[in-house]
Amino acid sequence: MIGSKKRTAGVAAALLVTVSCAPSADGRSGQRGDAASPASPAHGPGAGFQVGAGRAYPDQPGESHLRSVRQLTFDGENAEAYFSFDGTRLTYQRTPPAGGCDQIYTLDLATGAQRLVSTGAGRTTCSYFFPDGDRLLYSSTHLGGAACPPPPDYSRGYVWPVNESYDVFVTDGEGPLVRLTDTPGYDAEATVSPLGDRIVFTCARDGDLELYSMALDGSDVRRLTRRPGYDGGAFFSPDGSKIVWRAHYPEGEEELADYRDLLADGLIRPSQLELWVADADGSGARQLTHNGAANFGPYWHPSGEWIVFSSNLEDPRGRDFDLYRIRLDGTGLERITHAEGFDGFPVFSPDGRYLVWGSNRNMAHEGNTNVFVAEWVE
Repeated sequence: MIGSKKRTAGVAAALLVTVSCAPSADGRSGQRGDAASPASPAHGPGAGFQVGAGRAYPDQPGESHLRSVRQLTFDGENAEAYFSFDGTRLTYQRTPPAGGCDQIYTLDLATGAQRLVSTGAGRTTCSYFFPDGDRLLYSSTHLGGAACPPPPDYSRGYVWPVNESYDVFVTDGEGPLVRLTDTPGYDAEATVSPLGDRIVFTCARDGDLELYSMALDGSDVRRLTRRPGYDGGAFFSPDGSKIVWRAHYPEGEEELADYRDLLADGLIRPSQLELWVADADGSGARQLTHNGAANFGPYWHPSGEWIVFSSNLEDPRGRDFDLYRIRLDGTGLERITHAEGFDGFPVFSPDGRYLVWGSNRNMAHEGNTNVFVAEWVE
């Protein structure tokens, strides 16, 4: 969830989150929301539910776990799609073909109806539903200005921006925004526990990019990681007891100095990212992948027994990303997709019936990334 998502030419443009939304007219975007009571995990919309949105896309050779594939978006750049807790809607970020900044939309999986829920100002990223289904959170740069933040300086190599204007907001799509974070520096990559009690997010408030958790109203902020380096894109396990995330921990003084110099300028270098798992309070952290590639977008299968993620581990050029799955003990690595280009941001529906992801397959124009959904076959 850092940086924006989906360009085929960059090794990991799909890995970072960027955010933006404009303050409300009555100024309430700076207020905290009311605390919400914990909710029980949802289990999907019922056996009779069928995805009617989009168009059928041919099942591909070698992709035996994906059946009845449907393409849900068709132009621009679309990615980071996440299910509502009842499994009937998606929230995702989109840049139109004409350009501009990513904005947040929702999509009804039965009818295909789409709705813009961010304000159209600044850059947005990493939206995620609350258990009640009426609200979602996302990150935005709009308090730093209504215009798109400038692109990063690639003279220092391939880098991601971690804009200090990002903050986390909550919206119901109609009323004023509620601001959850208000400390200086980057606040983004936020997701909600299936238990409906905590939010995990990435923040630079203590001088490094660490994971934190907070209550649904933005209170009770707790730091979860403390190792120098980038920690981001975290998700809770289905029972809320664990988290999985992507990380890069510099090795040696020279690499650490380079990381800190880039971070001081609001940048990170994402060429190597490994997956980590820990208890929800950050304890017991352990490395899940050890392949030296750019691994990102880890998401739990509803069973809690394995993780699906995206990686360029089989492409020496680092440009071709595919979906994989791996067990929590690091065994059973299996490749899921085989399309040329980018496949990333895999997410299961709460009942495990569907997998949604972003892909360059069937591009309508150069750089076109779209959201696809398929029935999962075990």
